[in-house]
Amino acid sequence: MATIDALFDLLLQRKGSDLHIGVGRPPMVRIRGELVAARHAESTEGEVASLLFPLIGPEQKRKLEEELDLDFAHAYGEKARFRASYFKKSSGYGAVFRVVPSRVATLTDLGCPAALRAISERRAGLVLVTGPTGSGKSTTLAAMLNHINETRPCHILTIEDPIEFVHKPNRARFTQREVGRHVPDFATAMKSAGREDADVILVGELRGAETIALALRLSSFGVLVFGTVHTNSAPATIDRIVNAFSSDEQPMVRGLLAESLIAVVAQELLPTADGAGRVAAQEILLGSSALSTMIRDGKTYQIASLMQGGRNQGMQTLDMALVELVDKRKITADVALSRARDREFLSRALRSS
Repeated sequence: MATIDALFDLLLQRKGSDLHIGVGRPPMVRIRGELVAARHAESTEGEVASLLFPLIGPEQKRKLEEELDLDFAHAYGEKARFRASYFKKSSGYGAVFRVVPSRVATLTDLGCPAALRAISERRAGLVLVTGPTGSGKSTTLAAMLNHINETRPCHILTIEDPIEFVHKPNRARFTQREVGRHVPDFATAMKSAGREDADVILVGELRGAETIALALRLSSFGVLVFGTVHTNSAPATIDRIVNAFSSDEQPMVRGLLAESLIAVVAQELLPTADGAGRVAAQEILLGSSALSTMIRDGKTYQIASLMQGGRNQGMQTLDMALVELVDKRKITADVALSRARDREFLSRALRSS
């Protein structure tokens, strides 16, 4: 048994999401969004080496020494999978292990709005799921792919770094490719995706102009493309996509995005009122002729008003989602106010609900 297994067991027993290991600090586990020490004693350099290095092979160790960071997936028997991130810092090597549930949750399990089910049933276009690190983007995307897998025969291609959720074919056929293991980079995998006859493509992260341009092109060719972006809101996501390109290219990109964008789902994870776990608050922007015009004209500042007026179509701002979660007693009003974009709006809405 690897010496790290006891820490994995502790993390799973406490229903934590992450395990942090580093020299000069005790191992830490993230429980309901908060980091807590797993013990009092600090980790020594020798102990960290004994915890981390047995999990990787010679080639991975060489890459870590040369590039000073390493991402990979680790299967802990039948108990769990982890997304591991090794890195070098001032005190020595460190690592973070994130739990990847062995079972893919459904949209119903996650309590997702009905709009996400409708988005998953589209046949072509671009869907962006955004949020900060640790906001549950991968879990939401896995649930959306699971819905497709349960409802229609198709070919789903995932391009990830590393592979997180392992999908079992139901009605769909899966091809899961890992960057660095099956393909050198995201762009190379996306360039070959067209030859692989994929109906649905998941790109683990849209990094830079090249991968964004490839995602836009694939979505315009009749493929349903899912991607993630590290932004905090739907308007900011559109700005990030456009600003990845030079000023000369931006008008063309605005046109492609206006035509292909199906939805932006921006989410945050919040502690539940009962203290049992966390729940996602999701801002939802859906494609429409009005949105296309705003994107082409560069008027992203109008998008919040579009979402506020689009509740009947399934749209909502983050603040609207927070109000609903408080009404359903899933989160407390204090938590909602701490995450509000417009505290005055949220306060009025909570008083009148």
